[in-house]
Amino acid sequence: MSVLNRRNFAKASAMTALSYSQIQGANDRVMLGYIGVGNRGDQVHDGFLEYGDARTAALCDLKSSYMDLAEKKAKDRGHDTPKRHADWRKLIEDKTLDAVVIATPDHWHALQMIEACNAGKDVYCEKPLSLTVYEGRKMVEAAERNKRVVQVGIHRRSAKFLQEAAAYVQSGELGTITLAQGWHLTNEWPTGLGAAPEGPPPSEAEWEAWLGPAPKVPYNRNRMYYNFRWFYNYSGGQVTNFGVHYVDMLRWCLGKDAPKAVTVMGGNYAIKDNREIPDTLQATWDYDGVMMVFTQINANAAPGNAQKTEMMIRGTKGTMYLNLDRWEVVPEGVTDLPLPQRTPVDRTSEKSYHPSRKPVIEARKMTGYPTAQPHARNFLDCMKSRAKCNCDVLTGHLSTSATLIANISYHTKSYLEWDSKAERFSNNAAANRMLSYKYRAPYHLP
Repeated sequence: MSVLNRRNFAKASAMTALSYSQIQGANDRVMLGYIGVGNRGDQVHDGFLEYGDARTAALCDLKSSYMDLAEKKAKDRGHDTPKRHADWRKLIEDKTLDAVVIATPDHWHALQMIEACNAGKDVYCEKPLSLTVYEGRKMVEAAERNKRVVQVGIHRRSAKFLQEAAAYVQSGELGTITLAQGWHLTNEWPTGLGAAPEGPPPSEAEWEAWLGPAPKVPYNRNRMYYNFRWFYNYSGGQVTNFGVHYVDMLRWCLGKDAPKAVTVMGGNYAIKDNREIPDTLQATWDYDGVMMVFTQINANAAPGNAQKTEMMIRGTKGTMYLNLDRWEVVPEGVTDLPLPQRTPVDRTSEKSYHPSRKPVIEARKMTGYPTAQPHARNFLDCMKSRAKCNCDVLTGHLSTSATLIANISYHTKSYLEWDSKAERFSNNAAANRMLSYKYRAPYHLP
């Protein structure tokens, strides 16, 4: 009681962690502008609202109801009423903002992120980083040229229990790793998105603002808001939507940057709606001695492995199973005996082989959950220190690029060899033409 008197001590004891986090000096506060506060934007906004030094200063979205909710949440936390913008460029021009949070559809990310960097803003950009490999490289260059702090929203990078999983694999405990695999499994059969008809948009201006640099096509409600992920003009589909999480986690564990080759097969086999992306797909990358596989099945939700996890890494000494809320290591049985030749005159050697296999590593388990909050905290801290974020722009670009070239393999029905330094395919000129696309006028990358 030498520092706090009894009255102040009682007040301090009653103070919750959340209320304490709201007490920040004005000079410590980071003024954030949000472009896109729909489904994922709302979740990311919640992550930043946990911290008193993150202030919601401006909002931009095509839906006023989304901005209404974001404004209410901010004011409930004691923030001033945020400015509202109909045009995202006006938000970026706002000199009172320190950073921009981008959670728009994928085809908008590059334009908005590069403009924000050029305006001197730090950027939190949701995954996947870009719609094309060319865009992603330009985003890396913009961040480096303007010396901006950028966090890509692959938020598992900031989860402590997953950081420990990556460190465990990188230590070599699993032995020689030959296969890393991820699954996105759900059953959307038979209705899927529904067969929404084309027709006039409720608002021509809103439809035009939604499309932006994407090709002008007839309005269809399934192309807008959350369902845009099923159409290639605005998204890479589930390969980039979910697959980028798994590719990033697996290559993080493996300590690999880029694949040497990729091949993909799949198609729309079961679900009859107006989606463009496959309902069944499997992508395989060669990560220089390790095969990485992403399996997407949207017409059957049965687990992909015995442990019912999203990811699996197979090593010669054991297997790591990774899920959103846990990871565990299951040891392999190993023996120094040579594999016996089966022969009817000596069954003893054959019968003794498998019993001779013994574990050489210990089983391990760890639980946790990757939320938006630690990733938001890491971004805020790096803005102040100017350090590299847990998922900096280059990290996000490498993981996103792997998924994007998988889609090109699917579209071209080809095995593609990837030159990661040039960011070009060495064996397919037609595939190289799909590394970028021509923006619709008047849009262009800065």
